[in-house]
Amino acid sequence: MEVMLLLVCIALAAFFFFVRGMAEEKRKKKRQREKIHAAFGSEWDRVYKDEELSGIPGFYEAHRKDGQIDDITWDDLGMDEIYFQMNHTYSSAGQEYLYYALRTPALSGKEKDALEKMEEKISWFFAHEKEREDLQFLYFCLGRSGRYSIYDYLGYLDNLGERKSSGAVVMDVLLLLSVGLMTVIPPVGMMCFFIILIVNMFTYMKQKREVEPYLTSFAYVRRILDFARQIKKTDIPVCSEEWEELSLLEKKFGKFRNSAVLGMRGSTSAGDPASVLMDYVNMILHLDLICFNTMLREVRAHLADIDRMVELIGGTECCLAVASWRASLKNGWCSPVFPGRKAGGQGEAAAAGNPDASRCGMLEIDGLYHPLLAEPVKNSIRTERGVLITGSNASGKSTFLKAVAACALLAQTVHTCPAESYSGDLYRIFTSMALRDNLQGGESYYIVEIRALKRILDAVNEDPSPVLCFVDEVLRGTNTVERIAASTQVLKSLHRPGVLCFAATHDIELTQLLQGEYDNYHFEEQVEGDDIHFNYVLMPGRAATRNAIRLLGIIGYDEDIIRAADEMAADFLRTGEWK
Repeated sequence: MEVMLLLVCIALAAFFFFVRGMAEEKRKKKRQREKIHAAFGSEWDRVYKDEELSGIPGFYEAHRKDGQIDDITWDDLGMDEIYFQMNHTYSSAGQEYLYYALRTPALSGKEKDALEKMEEKISWFFAHEKEREDLQFLYFCLGRSGRYSIYDYLGYLDNLGERKSSGAVVMDVLLLLSVGLMTVIPPVGMMCFFIILIVNMFTYMKQKREVEPYLTSFAYVRRILDFARQIKKTDIPVCSEEWEELSLLEKKFGKFRNSAVLGMRGSTSAGDPASVLMDYVNMILHLDLICFNTMLREVRAHLADIDRMVELIGGTECCLAVASWRASLKNGWCSPVFPGRKAGGQGEAAAAGNPDASRCGMLEIDGLYHPLLAEPVKNSIRTERGVLITGSNASGKSTFLKAVAACALLAQTVHTCPAESYSGDLYRIFTSMALRDNLQGGESYYIVEIRALKRILDAVNEDPSPVLCFVDEVLRGTNTVERIAASTQVLKSLHRPGVLCFAATHDIELTQLLQGEYDNYHFEEQVEGDDIHFNYVLMPGRAATRNAIRLLGIIGYDEDIIRAADEMAADFLRTGEWK
């Protein structure tokens, strides 16, 4: 009777803990769904660890191709900060694909069609809250791959060489034979058993260290396969093609799944008694290493399939992130318009055999602002040739250039513009703006600058497809006379069919020298007493004010310095000579 009572108590206790665990798991899921609901359209304040940051470009690095945004342009535009603002993702696949998407603008009719499909998904997710949140929860369960990108491991599988399980199998057989030998000749059997046991344990620790890093990526592959199975239950018509392809790909990994039952245990165990016992069994019999070798062969055989699954999964979450980012843009957004582009990526003139087939046409943006500014001043621009912008320091020239460039890039990557309306071509985008001396390479600022400009000229000469380029303070790294002469010729060389160049300068002389090639715009400021005000409004024409010397007084420079500088400047403007 007492034994039965004890068993009943144990059973009730087990049932209680089971129910409590299920209830706690349900509460966790509910809290996470509430977080997902609240996070949509909100600013994300994620903290990124250094290891995670190094893994974000993983998908991009594995899919380099012509036409992607180069490092100079990416850094000039501060695209890392825009990426972090936009990164409303829950999985590694999603955040890596988002980074890749932002560096891979559409340049052809086929890629433009892909943008339209992206727009269809983004709009659908924007409008269907429940389905969107169900999908985001699945992405949360998929999670991140750890400190590094999955591609950091998959790209180095060859370092493991050819791993065979035959040696481990032979040792296991010998271990079992030694147990049988104990029944016949106990001393010999025990000696053989302990020798084989020690050899197995020693070799296990060595091999386990070699494969342990790869278990992280294999664990993520297994979660991708689980995600592919679960995703079939969702009702998302705009993703039906992707879900069907994922299902077909997932079915190719039967052997991987079976081997993962033992091969992945070491990477996922939580220290419970059963797991600890299994660790000792693996140490003796190498069962997990044998399964790992099977998984390794399967992964090597299906690298292209894994890559495609990451692309499909990441591409869809990229659309979810963009939908959330759109909702967070309190200053508004619009979808871009790309007029006059045919399926092959050429305009109508190309089809007619026009030698000016690569002409960019009109770039027209209304209500433009920079997405990183909390309270921006919106501007508009409409041009079909180069734009030269003048104005004093801090008046808004550089910010305007970055806003136009970022808007064009976002139009061609995530089909979303921080503006009221956007119409333009499919451009190759280049900048030469926030450059620095290359101390390690021993190059001065001027050398770095002319190299950056040369890459733009080379791109224009090598490919007739449209180019949109931005140059801030042309050739600032040299003396005035040579700067104006060289800047004039460089900017004139960028005035040609198929190129739109936006340039900012302090050199008013360029507005006269280039007035036949570039439209002039300026920013201006007002000095009132001991204060200066910038309205950041783009104005037509060249800058007419000269306030650099007056700013010295506002900062507190001696009046004698200011008076002498004013006299020198006025005398130079009158005579053309410095005295």
